[in-house]
Amino acid sequence: MEQLEIFPLQSPCIGVCQANNKGYCKGCFRSREERFNWLNMSPDQQQDVMRLCRGRKARILAAMRKAQEQEPPSQQQGWDF
Repeated sequence: MEQLEIFPLQSPCIGVCQANNKGYCKGCFRSREERFNWLNMSPDQQQDVMRLCRGRKARILAAMRKAQEQEPPSQQQGWDF
């Protein structure tokens, strides 16, 4: 069941505002077009962008975990207790 939005969505911006190598914001994972057009989007369009951002974030985090797993133990960063 889809949740009904009673209040408008707030911008997902967290103030990082730096683009990665694919042009997505490193903070909120939106494209340049999505960031610039956020206030002009309908609530349904904003929901779609949020869904896309969650997917982008999940893929980036999975790639980072995979890269860390492939590093030799001497190069992995961890806590020294």
